[in-house]
Amino acid sequence: MSDRTGSTGSTPSTPSTVSTGSTGSTVLVLGSDPLPRLDRLTGRAEVVFADEQTLAGLLPTADVLLAWDFTSDAIRDSWPGRGPRPRWVHTASAGVDRLLCPALIADDTVVTNARGVFEQPIAEYVAGLVIAMAKDFYGSWELQRQRRWQHRETLRLAGTRAVVVGAGPIGRAVGGTLLALGVQVDLVGRRERDGDPEFGRVHAAGALNGLLPHADWVVCAAPLTEETRGMFGAAAFALMPRRARFINVARGPLVDEEALVAALREWRIAAAALDVFAHEPLGADSPLWDVPHLIVSPHMSGDTLGWRDVLAAQFQDNFDRWAAGEPLLNVVDKHLGYVPVQ
Repeated sequence: MSDRTGSTGSTPSTPSTVSTGSTGSTVLVLGSDPLPRLDRLTGRAEVVFADEQTLAGLLPTADVLLAWDFTSDAIRDSWPGRGPRPRWVHTASAGVDRLLCPALIADDTVVTNARGVFEQPIAEYVAGLVIAMAKDFYGSWELQRQRRWQHRETLRLAGTRAVVVGAGPIGRAVGGTLLALGVQVDLVGRRERDGDPEFGRVHAAGALNGLLPHADWVVCAAPLTEETRGMFGAAAFALMPRRARFINVARGPLVDEEALVAALREWRIAAAALDVFAHEPLGADSPLWDVPHLIVSPHMSGDTLGWRDVLAAQFQDNFDRWAAGEPLLNVVDKHLGYVPVQ
């Protein structure tokens, strides 16, 4: 499963290079199920694997930390406040909220992420959900199961309007794919920008409430920060028209799940799809499984065949840069919580 978010921001406050990276470096990998394929590090670095129990004791021995298990909170919980620590942390995800903590934000360790891997797969997934909802595929499957021939009319996508929240690479990929389907797209980021070559204008976050009443589709692709946590709650769902469909492919805590359930049960919005949840994996006793007009998927929107190999190759490409003393790619602004868009 993958996590992935992105948005706009300012110039990174963290350095983009690490002072040295030579043969004999120690790369500590959190998580080994399945093992990452790091063949290009053979003879160049010692690769050590850790789990949540052994991570804290091994962190002081590592030059580089690869968060292969990006669903774990162990880095955030174990990061040393003083003494030796890795000089570079790379997470095999786009979102970094599971690892950032005050001590890591404050020190000079560089954090990089998996930007560039998940954007198009997530955009395709969102487009699939939009088409499935518009064309009532679920209704067709259910009627087929009942052996009922029931003609229906479905929604034409061209000319509908989507509000995509999150103007980073994932949000832009989602918006661009919807544009190709004839959907009008309002892209929302942190700050307003005019003259965008693809969307014309990027709306500021403060404009969201004015956009929601006109939305047929609302897609959440924003990073999880203190400013965005819980941004889709009862007030936001109340602003959406009854025809609106809501999709979250970002982070579970961005959404008040109880408010969403109420909006769906009371038919104040037409439908929703969640790929991420406040607590994962979703428990078998969760009421979300049985909510009408809600599609549940297990945090898989960015995961396509071979995705782990792509993640491993991306890390090794960046390791080449680190070993050569060159600027790293995908450097996260630790204060913003994502890679700023230049």
